Amino acid sequence: MPRAILVVLDSFGIGGAEDADRFGDAGSDTLGHIAARCAAGEGDKAGVRSGPLTLPNMSRLGLGAAARLSTGQPVPGLTTDVIPEALWGYAAEVSNGKDTPSGHWEIAGVPVRFDWGYFPETIPTFPADVIARIVAEAGLPGIIGDKHASGTEIIAELGEEHIRTGKPIFYTSADSVVQIAAHETHFGLERLYQVCEITRRLIDPYNIGRVIARPFLGETSATFERTANRRDYSVLPPEPTLLDRLTAAGRTVIGVGKISDIFAHQGVARVLKGAGNDQLVDKTLVAMDEAKDGDLVFTNLIDFDSLYGHRRDVPGYAAALEHFDARLPEIMAKMLPGDLLILTADHGCDPTWRGTDHTREHVPVLCWRPGVAGHAIGGRKTYADIGETVADHLGIAVGPNGVSFLRA
Repeated sequence: MPRAILVVLDSFGIGGAEDADRFGDAGSDTLGHIAARCAAGEGDKAGVRSGPLTLPNMSRLGLGAAARLSTGQPVPGLTTDVIPEALWGYAAEVSNGKDTPSGHWEIAGVPVRFDWGYFPETIPTFPADVIARIVAEAGLPGIIGDKHASGTEIIAELGEEHIRTGKPIFYTSADSVVQIAAHETHFGLERLYQVCEITRRLIDPYNIGRVIARPFLGETSATFERTANRRDYSVLPPEPTLLDRLTAAGRTVIGVGKISDIFAHQGVARVLKGAGNDQLVDKTLVAMDEAKDGDLVFTNLIDFDSLYGHRRDVPGYAAALEHFDARLPEIMAKMLPGDLLILTADHGCDPTWRGTDHTREHVPVLCWRPGVAGHAIGGRKTYADIGETVADHLGIAVGPNGVSFLRA
């Protein structure tokens, strides 16, 4: 029985979706705009990268063709004059949000049809009565922040005050999220997790998707750095996902990166963590060595989104794409006959776009099997087709929300 390797390049959109205008994102295009900036010499950064965007391995699988199908325009630097080796196309999201849980749950066969709760762009942003209960129950001297903010910027702004006062930093974003930053040693990592657990329980009535622990180290604003000990406290998906169905069928799901957190630690038997994309690719290779017949390796590569998309860093995003592309042959070399590899994304985060929010975009779908010829699979109407293709490949029943493109 074959295996499946599903890799999510977090935020790697390839052109605005049909309903992008509803989200204020009409015209967004993460890949296209990065490539255009690089072609114009605006993606150069000394010691990091220079020149046109170069992604030969993903282009060989069909990335350029998928992006052109999505937008109707070629992507500068990405070839479309070769026959793609993978099944190639794009997928549109039907979930109500453009956030990480919605995207991943839909990929796993469960679109989010309900509306998440969000916090207003006011200061303070969180309900005062909820914060008062968190402070009392967690035994805190208070909190600081209490606003919409970039994670790295608010730590630089308030980290020293946090160390001095012992008050954790609470903040949010355009996503349905409460993020809590605290120093790993001065405040304590386990204490931070406890505060997040209390916050998760008390914020539940507001239908908030995630509470995220954001630990950091360093002693001054110039030296603060977030660590790999992030932990997400998510609500459960509203129905069984691909991961649950595989587990029920006796298969093993190995989650690499934040996959287990996104699914509220349900349906994932083995968790491999890493600090950044490079380590997460390393862990994916380890997971592939461990995976048995019928198992799923499910990886999220977070840096594209957290380090470059949200920070509107075009050169950084371009360099990260090129570095992953250079490592892709390592993953492909570990594929066994009959295995299936899918590269995709969960939403966009166009680093040339206004603000710092995710963007509503199509995502690439590149599906490669050793020795099997590629062909077009068109524009898929839902990300759920991705998960149901994995189900079909691994020999379990296809769910009600998607269609396997192995039969396209």
